[in-house]
Order: sequence, then structure tokens, then C-alpha cells
Amino acid sequence: MTRQVNIRQRPAYKAGSAASETSGKQNQLGESWLGKDLHPVLQRILLARGITRPEDLALDLRGLLAPGSLSGVDGAAVLVADAVMQDKRILIVGDFDADGATGTAVAILSLRAMACERLDFRVPNRFEFGYGLSVPLVETLREDPPDLLITVDSGISCNEGVARARELGCRVVVTDHHLPGEKIPDANAIVNPNCEGDAFPSKAMAGVGVIFYLMSVVRSVLRDRGWFSGRRKEPNLAHFLDLVALGTVADLVPLDHNNRVLVRQGLERIRRGLARPGVMALLRLGKRDYRYAKAADLGFAVGPRLNAAGRLEDMATGIRCLLSSDPDEAMQMASQLDELNQRRKGMQEKMQEEAMQQLDVLLASLREQALPQALCLFDASWHQGIVGLVASRVKDAVHRPVIAFAPEDKGSTLLKGSARSVKGLHIRDVLARVDAQTPGLMQAFGGHAMAAGLSLEAKRLDEFRQALLLAVDAVLGGASLTSEILTDGELSASDISLDMAKRLEDFGPWGQRFAEPVFDGCFEVTDHRVVGGSHLKMMVRPIDGSEAVDAIAFNRLPDDLPQSGPVRLLYRLDINRWQGREECQLMVDHIIL
Repeated sequence: MTRQVNIRQRPAYKAGSAASETSGKQNQLGESWLGKDLHPVLQRILLARGITRPEDLALDLRGLLAPGSLSGVDGAAVLVADAVMQDKRILIVGDFDADGATGTAVAILSLRAMACERLDFRVPNRFEFGYGLSVPLVETLREDPPDLLITVDSGISCNEGVARARELGCRVVVTDHHLPGEKIPDANAIVNPNCEGDAFPSKAMAGVGVIFYLMSVVRSVLRDRGWFSGRRKEPNLAHFLDLVALGTVADLVPLDHNNRVLVRQGLERIRRGLARPGVMALLRLGKRDYRYAKAADLGFAVGPRLNAAGRLEDMATGIRCLLSSDPDEAMQMASQLDELNQRRKGMQEKMQEEAMQQLDVLLASLREQALPQALCLFDASWHQGIVGLVASRVKDAVHRPVIAFAPEDKGSTLLKGSARSVKGLHIRDVLARVDAQTPGLMQAFGGHAMAAGLSLEAKRLDEFRQALLLAVDAVLGGASLTSEILTDGELSASDISLDMAKRLEDFGPWGQRFAEPVFDGCFEVTDHRVVGGSHLKMMVRPIDGSEAVDAIAFNRLPDDLPQSGPVRLLYRLDINRWQGREECQLMVDHIIL
């Protein structure tokens, strides 16, 4: 499917920046940043991402925000510290994605390091208990409830589950980062930077970041009480930053400065070979060299393998892989995750093909009419653990918010939906509007600006589809959803080099809201071939240059190239490391005909 897109260069400043200051700031950047001249290309890239001060590039641990303004963290830390010192039973209840798995592992490892002995975890099986601290999950604890229950990456929308846990005599600490609803649970403490009135500057932390902050304050409370003495040594929680980095990247939260510090420091541990054996094993299975690990490796190699457990079976295997201190055991469990991921890929390919067939039928039925502003897709054979991935791929194809549904179980009348949205449309706000206009239509919903989940009865799917379109139209207020690709402009032939690729690598981590630089240029294709069955390998020469450079476009074929003349490429500079050699190569994102 072909769709029209606007391609433009990134503006020099984020909204609110004063254009009149541009010249002076550029001079300051070039003359003083990092104690040396900064290359003009790097100036351009950093300014376009709002980096205007030297401290914005300081990504050591001293740059982390202090936890003091994180609402609820002090009270929660006291509850946890009391439980540790009084030898109470603590249960961590995580979520079934990579963020929840890494967050659960951080909580377990941190508390173990603080000499907590009565500690366990549970992760809800999505097919049996659904999301978060549900009442059915809490009921499994009825015979022997823990003294303290801590949620990770969930809980802010689990009002009934929290209430039932407290009825059973549990103290409950909720740690989450999802947006709260109109009513928050009656927990003993809630730590969530997105709660109303919270003054913590970073609203973008993933669930693993929130629990990491809580554990740091728990450590401070125990330190002040003299807990760390004799054989009880005070732990260095920075040892778990590889897990924080993994969960942060895998959850696709914006990489604001605080998150960039967390990710950079986690990557540094990985590069030094100091990561958890499970992380190292997953990198190895993903054919990534830990010595040069970057955020994309966590997002595209490690995260999907970890997520596969929660999508198809039980995330407990993923958590145990991260907890293991034995490399052989960790590799064995990582191999199980890798096999699950291969299975997931096959199922996803089939579901995506079926989804695109549904889309083709819809387009044919519309004739000259425009595509609806939002799409709902459903097939009774689809798997609820994979519909989010399908929604994401279709969303990319049509630049519309897409919700893909699957039965909760085979033959069930309850549907589980996973929504993916586009820039400019907050999908959770849309669902909240649907809920306000048609109470009871959805049995449950929650999520973020770009992704959300919901459940409803199958017989009400058509009704929901109409309510969704009305809500989207109301939120957009008549505006249209325009697909746009932002680039960082052109590179001269001399700057398409290994040196520039290394400089860009050094300024990472790149990711959400701190996008890896994408350049725009015209090239002559001097040679091409297909590798791996579906990837286009090329040698390309810049129009203004004399030397050819290696390039690869994944999931592209020679048919995507013009029959003659130059081709316009949108690409990223990358380093191809192979058998001790390093070469610059272009990672081609778009071929513009």
C-alpha cells in the first residue's frame, strides 16, 4: 500500500524556543561544548532536539533527578523498609511485558541485596488473569496472603484488585507510570510520576524506572536506620541499570534527559560485560556484540525475545532469565525465549497478512471515499498476545490509529483489543471520551498517548467502532492526520564517513523523542543484490562524491529501485563491524521514487 507523506527537515528548536537566539547559541555550541569544537552537523542535530546547554549532554549518574519530588515515594519506602526489617513476606506483582519483567527483576534483586529474605514474585498470565493486579489474581493469594504487596508497571487502574488485597490484610504499594483514571486505587502508597499533583520533572519514566527510584529511597531509609552493618553490606543499585535500560527502551517511553541517563549508564555496564547473564544471553542470541551495545539492540534484539514469553505463555520464564546469576542457566532460559520469539514471528506474519487483506476489502468498498480516521480490525482466529504488533504495522501503513481485536480465549465472546496511535492523537484520551459518551461499552481500558488496551463484548464491536470514530473526530476537531517524516537534512559526501558514524554513536542513546538522525540525499546505485531473502544490499555513490558506500534496506527488493537515474534515500549512518573491521554503511529507511 502506498501513502503520501510529507518529508521535511527538523526545525532547529522545540516549541517555545526563541529563534532570535539561534546564532549566538550555535556559536556557543561550536566554541565551548565538551571543551572542543563541535562539528556543524552535530550542532544541527542537537539543536533540532532541543539540546542547547552543555549539561544536556552530561549523562553520568550525577545528572539523575533526585527522588524527593516523586510523590508517594517516601511513604512507600518506609512501608517497604519496615517489611524488610520486620522480616515480613513481600510479594512483587509485575506486568507481562519487558518493562514489567525488568521492573520485577530490579525489585527482587534490590531487595535481596538489602537482605530481604522472605520475597517472591507473581506475574499475571494474560490468558488467565488479564492485566495487572486483578481480583482473580488476588484470590489466588487468599489462603496465604503476603504482608506487603508491591505492584510494578501496573496497579494505577486496578482499583478492585487493590481493594481485595487490602481486605485480605495486605498492605499495598502501587508503583506505576501509566496515566491514572478518574479514580485511583485505595492503596497504602502510590508512586507514579503521572499522578495529579506530582512534581517530579520527568513524566516519561517507564515502570522499571519508577521501581528503581523507589528501591533507591528504600535503601536510604534502611541506611538511616543503621540496617547496613556487619554482614549486611549496603548494595550498589547501579549494578541493575542494565535492566533499567532494557525496560526503558523496550517500553518505548520518551528518552528525556533523565531516561537518557538511565539508558546510557545501563548500556555502559553492558559494554563492559557487567550485565546480568540473562541480558548477555539474549544479546548473543540476537547476534549483537555486547561491546558495542546501543539502545536499538535492546529494542530490536533483546526486548522482543523477552516480550515473547508474555505474549504467548508466561512472563515468569523471562523474569527468571533476568534473575539468574548462572550464565549456563540463563542461556538455557534465553534459548526458550528465543524459540518463543520465532513462534511469535510466524504467527504475526500470518495475522498481518490477514489484517492487510481486511484493509484491502475496506478500501475496495470505500471507492472514492476517504479512509476512516480510525480502524478496528478483528478475526476470531487471532491471538490476543500479538494483536498489538499487528495494530502497529497497519498503523504504520495507513497513518491512522488502529485497534486490533482478538478473542480472550478460543470461542470467547469477550474481545481484547490493542490500540496503536499516531503523533497528534492521544489514544487513551480517545478511549476515555468513548467511555464517557457510552458508559459500559468497554469493560476496561487504559494506556498511554500512543498505545492502549481495552476489552469489550464481541456483539458490541460495531457499536464501539462507531463510537470510536465519533470520539476521534471530536478530539481532532476537524484536523486531519498527516503523515510526516522528519530528517536532519543532507550530508556532504565527505561527512558520509566512519568518523561521523562514530561521532553520532557517541551522542546516543537515541530513541523515542530523541530520534536517531535520519539524513536525506540523492545517490547513484552502482550495484545491488538481495540478501537474506528479502533485504536489498546496495553500493551507492553520493551525487556530489566519488567514493561508493555500502547500504542496506531491510524488507526491500530491487523492484523498489528506479529503473534508471539517481535515487533519493532517507538513511541513517551506521557502523558495520565484522571480523575486527569497521566500515561505514547506510541503513536505508525509505527509498523515494
